[in-house]
Amino acid sequence: MNDVNMLDTYKQAAAEAAVGAVESGMVVGLGTGSTAVHAIRALGRLLQEGQLTDIIAIATSEATAHEARAWQIPLSGLNQHPTVDVTIDGADEIDPALNLIKGLGGALLREKIVALASKQVIIVGDYTKRVGRLGERAPVPVEVIPFAQTPVAAYLKSLGARVIPRQHKGDLFQTDEGNIILDCYFEAISDAPALDQALRARSGVVEHGLFLGIATQAIVGGPEGLVYLQP
Repeated sequence: MNDVNMLDTYKQAAAEAAVGAVESGMVVGLGTGSTAVHAIRALGRLLQEGQLTDIIAIATSEATAHEARAWQIPLSGLNQHPTVDVTIDGADEIDPALNLIKGLGGALLREKIVALASKQVIIVGDYTKRVGRLGERAPVPVEVIPFAQTPVAAYLKSLGARVIPRQHKGDLFQTDEGNIILDCYFEAISDAPALDQALRARSGVVEHGLFLGIATQAIVGGPEGLVYLQP
């Protein structure tokens, strides 16, 4: 088995373990990305087998909603169910305090909205997502309204970022909300809360991929099995 397949196996094991926290009657937030897909499929199987019933799911992206429908998982929205019992999602980086970088899948805005409405946020992934400090490997995605791209990019550069507009098939990537994403490479981030505030301070920034103090647990798969992390 090659390295990519091994990592996917670790992700699947972590995602399936996280689904063990779901109980019948819950409202469940479904994350976006390759790891979250494993959780969606595991949830769908449990529903089809009758081991879980009366689940309502809140999807964090159109792609996630499509996958959930394929598994016949009932969907609703936060306007109908404003409190989510548990959200299961992946992450691009996880630091020792369970602060995260998320958004390489392009759904960071809805992911953060759903996470903040959740009683529990379980982050799943493979061991390569663990870092000593945020920004070691992944950029911080910043969602921006298209009208503000150039001035916001200049502002992000003034904060020390190397800014790369995200592309998709030769055009600017567009989020489900019709915005663009500027991927910001800060290298290791020395003060994530300060950066969080600086990003929020600029008009035109819709949201960013620093998820600080949001995760309640992380389950990480690796060669030695599953590791359960608390903040």
